[in-house]
Amino acid sequence: MIFARALAAALVAACALAAAAASAQTYPDRPVTMIVAFPPGGADDATARILQDAMQKALGQPIVIENIGGAGGMIAAARAARADPDGYTILLHQDALAAGMTLYPNLTFDAEKDFVPIGLVNTTTNTLAGRPTLPPNNFADLLRWMKAPGQSVRIGHPGVGSFGHLAEVQIFQVLGVKTVQVPYRGAGPALVDLLSGEVDLGPISAVVAKPLVNSGKLKAYAIIGRSRFSGLPDLPTMSDLGYKDLNLDFWHMLLAPAGTPRRIIDKLNSALRAALADPKVRQTYADGGMDEYPADEETPEAAAILLKREIKLWGDVIRSNHIAAK
Repeated sequence: MIFARALAAALVAACALAAAAASAQTYPDRPVTMIVAFPPGGADDATARILQDAMQKALGQPIVIENIGGAGGMIAAARAARADPDGYTILLHQDALAAGMTLYPNLTFDAEKDFVPIGLVNTTTNTLAGRPTLPPNNFADLLRWMKAPGQSVRIGHPGVGSFGHLAEVQIFQVLGVKTVQVPYRGAGPALVDLLSGEVDLGPISAVVAKPLVNSGKLKAYAIIGRSRFSGLPDLPTMSDLGYKDLNLDFWHMLLAPAGTPRRIIDKLNSALRAALADPKVRQTYADGGMDEYPADEETPEAAAILLKREIKLWGDVIRSNHIAAK
């Protein structure tokens, strides 16, 4: 009886493996759902919709976008983690996925264990920007101003746990500058108060900052990220200024549920690469201040390394500064 049960279980497992292999060979033969971890209208939704047409052409099947907002993108991630690992449900997420592993202690999934990365999509360039009446005109003068005795530096950011918030905390911690963090409900309200002088500094998208800097309505001191922005070519990165550990990129990544066959991951990665090589996609991302990754960094392995590194980075920042989701 025990032998019969073991044999039956082995046969079931073998059939399942055979079915999975056959499915991987014919994949995709129906539409693919791309879950986007934030509501329509934001950078994540825009990133997905720019990819959508080019990727579905490469796959030969439609890609249906499903926006699932809430809990800093964690609701969408939990939904995707529970999906069948057959390549028909994929997830577009960003830095918040890495930060969420520490920011939300009661999650039902683990980003490293429950997902397999498909590939990196892009980074979005951000600036360290200041109110127009701020006295310093360059980073060196800014640093001296911030460290002056009795100086109080007010930092506006898009919300607790956001990339802007965590990046600013990490930057000023490395710089040794004490700040007053002022949270807002999104980048828009934070920018309004920065322009009016209610706060001193804040992380602002380079595309948004460019016309404001050029018109004198905003000051910009550095790029938060590894690459300079062509729209503000004279603005140095934090690495250019000597802070090699402050290349903090806001990124987007495609992922699939753990257990998705490698053959399917490779097909999805190939479709992603084809989309990112499309001139229309490249230009649209560039116009939006989004930088593509070099081809050798678009692999599933490179994405997995980045995700692991960022989970540790933001986890350390969150724990050491006692940051809690609100």
